[in-house]
Amino acid sequence: MNPKLKTANTLLAAGLCLVGLAACASHAPTAVPPSYLQGTALDRNAIGVSKRTEFLEIKIDPMSSELTQKDKARIEDFVRTYRSKGHGPLIVSLPETSDNSQLAVEAIVTAREIAWQNGVEYEEIAGSSHGANSDASEPMIMAFQVYDAIKPDCKSLAEYDVADIRSNNEMPSLGCSIRTNQAAMIADAADLLGQRELEQGDGGRRKVILEKFRQGESTASARTAAESGAISSAVN
Repeated sequence: MNPKLKTANTLLAAGLCLVGLAACASHAPTAVPPSYLQGTALDRNAIGVSKRTEFLEIKIDPMSSELTQKDKARIEDFVRTYRSKGHGPLIVSLPETSDNSQLAVEAIVTAREIAWQNGVEYEEIAGSSHGANSDASEPMIMAFQVYDAIKPDCKSLAEYDVADIRSNNEMPSLGCSIRTNQAAMIADAADLLGQRELEQGDGGRRKVILEKFRQGESTASARTAAESGAISSAVN
């Protein structure tokens, strides 16, 4: 056989083998889920966010001239909750149907005063009314929007085949417990949506720290004896 022809046949056979191997490789089964090629384990166990309305109803007593101390305490607790995690306006709704319309109006005034005393500006309070066609005496209602963190759905480890080692990837459960703990610790789930505006920095304090840094002084806050982290001599 012509040497050149033999060489060409050899190269052709080798090429056909390579094509065959490539075809086999492209259709080979894999144990790697497509989601593993994007993001991290924490991304695959994201924390959800839901919005709901928090309500407080204050009954209007037909025989009273003012709210009870218990009702005032309930309003104050409700306002403090609004201050810590509420969003949007604090709604105070007047009942249009009431057996004691004078107390209903007085309840609105009291609620506004309690809110203002607890740091809620009058501009943050929205007035409303309800129960115009009600057959019964309606309570005063307060409401605001709040966001909750929704933990991911962590399946039991018993549902996974831990003996399946076809790939070297992490188990789908990896990161789920971490996200569950984070969801329980988040103070305001709205922060996950990026809605909170950053407060203005303290320029005066920043200047003090910068000046200490230039002078080579410690920038840490001074501690008193009560705040010291030293171990008491009583344990020695």
